[in-house]
Amino acid sequence: MLYRFTGRSDGGNPSGGLINVDGVLYGTTESGGANFRGTVFKIATSGAETVLYSFGFEPDGEDPDASLTDVDGVLYGTTLAGGKGCRGLGCGTVFRITTSGTERVLHRFAGGTDGSIPLAGLTVVDGVLYGTTETGGANDSGTVFRVTTSGEETVLHSFGAGSDGKYPSADLTNVNGVIYGTTGQGGANNHGTVFSLTTSGAESVLYSFAGGNDGAVPGSKLTNVNGVLYGTTEEGGAFSRLGDGTVYKITTSGTEKVIHGFGGGNDGKFPVGDLTNVNGVLYGTTAEGGSQSCPRGCGTVFKITPFAVKNAVYSFAGGSDGESPNGGLIYVNGLLYGTTANGGANTAGTVFSLSL
Repeated sequence: MLYRFTGRSDGGNPSGGLINVDGVLYGTTESGGANFRGTVFKIATSGAETVLYSFGFEPDGEDPDASLTDVDGVLYGTTLAGGKGCRGLGCGTVFRITTSGTERVLHRFAGGTDGSIPLAGLTVVDGVLYGTTETGGANDSGTVFRVTTSGEETVLHSFGAGSDGKYPSADLTNVNGVIYGTTGQGGANNHGTVFSLTTSGAESVLYSFAGGNDGAVPGSKLTNVNGVLYGTTEEGGAFSRLGDGTVYKITTSGTEKVIHGFGGGNDGKFPVGDLTNVNGVLYGTTAEGGSQSCPRGCGTVFKITPFAVKNAVYSFAGGSDGESPNGGLIYVNGLLYGTTANGGANTAGTVFSLSL
């Protein structure tokens, strides 16, 4: 365990993953900080943590829930609240911050057709940032937007019409200039979708989940491995009434196949973090399952090959060990690094490292 958050001035409850910038790790906490509105922090691989910025009150952002994105040494991210509007809670923001801690809000979502609650992080395509809001838009079912590094924002697509998806909450993926993503609901069966989107805003549903063995509620970013996309669903699969989640693959033309259905217990359940490709092997996390020292299990780290050979790597024990690894993993110099949203000495989450 590298660091255990206190939930006070150093931040608490990191839900997003980490990014590596020149050997230093950067992330966000949803709570804690000087104003108890969340933080941006950096942490050395030795475990020394520093708060770069504490979010404040309107018109600043509040409650960052996602990972950061590095563009030429400047970090960009989202907050799910703060900014302005939305009955005084704020509809969320896009912000930028230097590695020395100078922060500026680039865009404050206004709700309505502009979108609200950006839960996901940002993806760069040709120097422009692309992201999603979970709600808002023309049908109040979420949007895809783009924003320049100077703050000019445009809504590219509003979800929710017909058999379109609803409520996107995961980061987008750029494959040769085409954007791919998921929605947690909507589609032909209302169990979520995989979609593609051109940078000009032309959207197509590639796949609608059916809810049964093929999965339901896709909540992770899609990971590109040699032109095939891999992701997870939080529910569905073959091992319980609602299912404990799946790992699936899908081609860019829309052919989907489940490569693992989680079974709960030591196998883990509810995979919510993004998958990370390390030399052709995918690593991910489940929010529950594994060690039974927590009522529903404290979560796991797992690995799986594209050919469906799945193995547990680590089961969290709760307490000071951490609990509920909701974010994705990153690979730095032979080690995996990640966060747990809960657990730790102060139940405010942790940063951990794990050898392969």
